Amino acid sequence: MSRFLNLGGEGPEEAQGYASGRAQARSLSLETSPEMQASLSSVLQASILPAKQRGADIRPTVDQLASLAYDQGLLPADLNELIDLVTTPNFLNQASLVNLIRNLYPATSVSGDLIIKVIGCLGHGKLKPSLTTQAALLKWLVMIQNVVENQNYFLRAYPVLFNLLDTAALRTHACHLLALITRRRHVRPHRIQALLLLSRHTGNDPALTGLLRVYKDYYPEIVVGDATRGKASAFNHPDSQWRERLDEIQRAHAQRRASRSEKPLDAFRIARNRLNGAKALPIPEVHTSHATENSITLEEIETVDGFVKNLEKIELPNQLIAILSDPLLQKLLLLRPQAQAHLRACNWLNSYTQDLVAGHSDIRLVDILNTLKNYVVATKALPPIFLAFLREMVNIWDGVEGRELVLEILTYTPLADFQELLVNIFQPIERRILGGTSHSQLQILRFFTSLLRRWIVHCLSAEERLPRAPESAAHLVAHVNNLCLALIQTSNNLETHGKVLDFYYQTASLASNAFLLTHTQATAVPPATLIYNMFFSASPLTASRVCSVVAKYKEGFQLAMSVANINHTPKHITEFNSFLMDICNCLWRQRALSDEDANAKGCLVPRSLVEDLSSYVASLSIGSPLGSLFSLSYSPHFSLFAISLLRELEEEVEEQEGLNIKHAGPVTRASLSVLGNRGGINLSWDGYRRGVLGYLVSHDMSGVEHLLSITIGTLRQSR
Repeated sequence: MSRFLNLGGEGPEEAQGYASGRAQARSLSLETSPEMQASLSSVLQASILPAKQRGADIRPTVDQLASLAYDQGLLPADLNELIDLVTTPNFLNQASLVNLIRNLYPATSVSGDLIIKVIGCLGHGKLKPSLTTQAALLKWLVMIQNVVENQNYFLRAYPVLFNLLDTAALRTHACHLLALITRRRHVRPHRIQALLLLSRHTGNDPALTGLLRVYKDYYPEIVVGDATRGKASAFNHPDSQWRERLDEIQRAHAQRRASRSEKPLDAFRIARNRLNGAKALPIPEVHTSHATENSITLEEIETVDGFVKNLEKIELPNQLIAILSDPLLQKLLLLRPQAQAHLRACNWLNSYTQDLVAGHSDIRLVDILNTLKNYVVATKALPPIFLAFLREMVNIWDGVEGRELVLEILTYTPLADFQELLVNIFQPIERRILGGTSHSQLQILRFFTSLLRRWIVHCLSAEERLPRAPESAAHLVAHVNNLCLALIQTSNNLETHGKVLDFYYQTASLASNAFLLTHTQATAVPPATLIYNMFFSASPLTASRVCSVVAKYKEGFQLAMSVANINHTPKHITEFNSFLMDICNCLWRQRALSDEDANAKGCLVPRSLVEDLSSYVASLSIGSPLGSLFSLSYSPHFSLFAISLLRELEEEVEEQEGLNIKHAGPVTRASLSVLGNRGGINLSWDGYRRGVLGYLVSHDMSGVEHLLSITIGTLRQSR
């Protein structure tokens, strides 16, 4: 029973009024659920009354409050109320207090003021909580240490926490918390002596031994005798299920608030695997030996400001292989390159590859892939040894485990001879992944799209012309052309069209950027059959995006002609002009499927079929030939937008002047002329078609207007 008396001259009435005031202030939090407010208010009221003076048993209410805290988490105001409750004298029993502490799940980051409140209640004294309560609070500090807003509050309280080691009931959790927050400046001779003495008196307590080992990590040369040879605490998380529940609560709260409330992982600290209890790869952690009082080590860096301020003075750690798993060391070596570090990483990976192929490694493949992914993402580089590893790995890979990781790593493949990369890396990977499904094909397409995007960025950042860029880019595009043709045959839907067009947006940028043209002169155009297939798809958005890609290519070819020493092969120009002319014939010139114009291919539709379709359309007596049925007015894609524009224009004129007749649709040059003579809207044919193009732009389909305005002479002049 934890029954702290009301001290300081506060009677029951005053205390009850104080609790009511706190409940009133807390109720202003609009995000706190009514059930939480009611339960918390009842517990606060009951905490100031002895058990015999309460009207009912408070334990069910405490259980309900603990359950709500587990389900919803505690907002800062509610958490502050409960911390005040468990750290100050009250009349709740020990079981209720421990139950509440066990369920103190903060929904957001924890403020430093709460940390000071908790640490301030620890120790011996009449006003202090029981040692059982204090031990539960220390354990809670360990579990929420990574979500505290400002770690400096822990660092400033280091002497207070260190002095708790004399109390056996608090020692285990105090050592764990100290191990988490210890920095090199905390390791002092008097503390080392105190730990050694206490360790001898307690029979080499594992928690003290573990803390001594942390101290020795910072100063390997200190002499601690046999103190660290005994069994040491691993300082694993006290309750992994509690941590997982905390993560779920904070993620859910962040999503509700549409912003990340909890403190993000601090990437400006070294990684310590021994503190999280997870099975780690056999990669050494960052440790810096031979440190002096005046030196700066990575272990001392805690903030981005400290990292930037001491960038040139930071000493490199003993094991540079730690670059594979430590984000802070990766940042340091990215800003201060060290060839030796990358060499060591490559040597380690080579050794692991041999073990993996021989079947002697007990490390999961997905773990090493995740480590490599983090490395290449941080360094933006994929060393040759990594490619060699992947080449060996594919021989024993099932194509499923870590597939996304493999493809993400390969997106950092350096710009090199594509044919060599294709034979040694890409084709073996494709054979493992492609299983005859459109999903696997789309995964490969997304990979090549990302790879091409990174190559484009590399070319844009290069100061000199890259010798292999033209051939590599052209061969990559040619390879993916075949993949895209296969995709639209196996999965001819909107998602597939979108991913295919995403790729060709990248290839179009190769053809439309003056600087890139100096690197990649012979960019292959998309296959004509692919363009026609997507242009005649069921989606107006897809057709518009096709027009946008073709427009970017046209601008690129025009740009190439004006840039010295850049020439596209006649084959590319001829093939491109074919589908450019066919698209313009369909949309603007009302000569769809015609092959009579120069370069026109009639959308590759057989002539016999065109003749049959023409005869069928003529028999319908609709007054329009086959060639006009793919224009803006008749097109299955854009006819709805065309008639919608006309209806809006007619409504505007009708409101202002009145109309005798409205157009029944579809609109033609002749029908507009007749309509104007009969008292309908007076609108020119060219004005109508320009209006339709603008209407499409307003509906996020600007590709059609873009292509026609740079191709059709009358539109180009008025642009």
